[in-house]
Amino acid sequence: MDKRERATLFRNRLDEAMQRAGITKSALSRSTHVDRSTIGQLLKEDHPRLPNAQLAADIAQALSVSTDWLLGLTNRPETPGDIVAAAMSLSPAERTSADEQLLEWHREAAGYKVRHVPATLPDLFKTEAMLRWEYGAFLERQLPQAFNTMQDQLHLLSAGIYDYEIAIPLHEVEACAAGTAYYKGVAQSIRYEQLNVIADQCEQMLPRLRVFLFDAHRVFSSPVTIFGPNLAVVYVGQCYLAFREIDRVKSLTSHFDWLVREATVDARDVPAYIRSLMQG
Repeated sequence: MDKRERATLFRNRLDEAMQRAGITKSALSRSTHVDRSTIGQLLKEDHPRLPNAQLAADIAQALSVSTDWLLGLTNRPETPGDIVAAAMSLSPAERTSADEQLLEWHREAAGYKVRHVPATLPDLFKTEAMLRWEYGAFLERQLPQAFNTMQDQLHLLSAGIYDYEIAIPLHEVEACAAGTAYYKGVAQSIRYEQLNVIADQCEQMLPRLRVFLFDAHRVFSSPVTIFGPNLAVVYVGQCYLAFREIDRVKSLTSHFDWLVREATVDARDVPAYIRSLMQG
């Protein structure tokens, strides 16, 4: 880009930023401590000019935009700090899918594919009895809301609002069937009801719902959900680590696709496999 092209781009972006911020030439001149005529010259169409480094920085600060954006070096108008803050953020996490933040992210993903690696079995398919055992000591008064929320999400999935792919560690369903590890002490009737619900949903909702089982001895994943192409969220216990920077979202999407490629049990075989665990 030659100097004249850059000056024209600077003028256009300066004018755009001033309009967006509702700042006049007089107000901008006061904020940057220069004459109003200096700002006017920067906005003149017939004699485009570039400011010096100090004035460019002062203008960017006054308009809350990036100096690089004004000068045509990036297409992101946000300041570097704002870009970093938007690219990665921490949000408090509740223990169930009734978490309002989760619901908002699901709404944002309407029309896209949601990819999910749950911390235990998918909350989307939790029975009321399993929820009561798992979360009852923490959220007794919120259990009806949590269960209703999951039913609403299932209806959205049935209606084709989004597609869902879920990758679950093989040992999770095996432990649920056997009543070991995390599921030690859960009545067999509750565990089997839960597994039957998952098997039924996998069967009924294929292909918009695809569940894969992977062997954690061969591949590993932390709990993560990828909401379409623009947001990926890692669950770290008391909070969610949310990424909006496109390259990070692509990396986590590739990670999920790797889990699917390495899956021990394919989506079409999951219902039969789950039911076989309850026949032993």
